[in-house]
Amino acid sequence: MRCKKIIGLALTVCILIAFATKNAPAAGTVQDSNSAKLPDHKIHFVIVGDTTAKDRQGWGPGFKSFLTDRAECTNMAVGGRSSKKFIDEGRLTKALALKGDYYLIQFGHNDESAKDASKTDPNTTYREFVAKYIDETRAIGAKPILVTSLVRRQWNTTDSNKINSVLTPYVEAVKLLAKEKNVPLVDLHARSKELCEQLGKEKCNELSAVKDNGQIDNSHLNDKGSVVFGKIVVEELVKAVPELKPCFRSEPAADANSTAKVSAGSVH
Repeated sequence: MRCKKIIGLALTVCILIAFATKNAPAAGTVQDSNSAKLPDHKIHFVIVGDTTAKDRQGWGPGFKSFLTDRAECTNMAVGGRSSKKFIDEGRLTKALALKGDYYLIQFGHNDESAKDASKTDPNTTYREFVAKYIDETRAIGAKPILVTSLVRRQWNTTDSNKINSVLTPYVEAVKLLAKEKNVPLVDLHARSKELCEQLGKEKCNELSAVKDNGQIDNSHLNDKGSVVFGKIVVEELVKAVPELKPCFRSEPAADANSTAKVSAGSVH
C-alpha cells in the first residue's frame, strides 16, 4: 500500500514538471504579468536615440512602415546626441511627456565618437545613463525596449566583406543592462553586422546615405536601408515581446518607397 502511494506521488510530480516545462516562456523573451495581452487602445511606440534611428537617415521610417492600425509611432530621435546629451537637453523629459506605451531606446554612436563632454564610457557613464532611461520609462508606467546600436559599416582594410565595429563595448553594456534589469532586447547591432557582411561592401552602399561631397555615409541610411533595417527591428522586437505581433505587418505599407519594398522583401 505504501509503495502505491509513493508511486502515485512520483507520477503527480512528473506531471506537474511536464506541465511547467510545456508552459515555460521561450528563451530570449521577457515575460511580464502585465504585458501578456495588449491593451484595447492603439499602442503608442516612442523612439529615443540618435541619427541612426531618426526619421531621416535612420531606421525609424522603415520601422513605421510595418505598423498596422493597432499601433502608432512618434520618433523623438535626434542627430548628434549621445545618451547623456539627449537627457541634458531635456529631450527625454519631452519624450516621456508623450505617455507612450513602449519606448525603443538606442544610443551608442555619439557616446563613442563625441569629441566633447557628451562622450560617455561604456563601462561607467553610458551604463548609468541608459539605466536612467529604463527607470524613468518605467516610472511613467511605460515599457522600455533596449536596442543595440546599428552597426557602422567600418570595413576591414584587408577583407572588404568584414566589419570592425568600434561600437562593441557599448553594445555589450546594453546587453548586460537588459539582463540585469529584465528589459526586452533588440540586438540590432548583431543582426545588422551579420547582414552587412553577408551582402558585402558594394551591396551595403545601396542601403547607405550619401554625404554632401558624394562619398558613401557608412553610418546613416537611405530610404531603402531604412526599410531593410527597420524590418530587422520589427522582427527582433516581436521575438522579444511576442504579444506585440498584431502591431506589425509582414511587408511595409503600400505607400513606402517602392524600391525599399523590393529590397526589404528580398533580404533575409
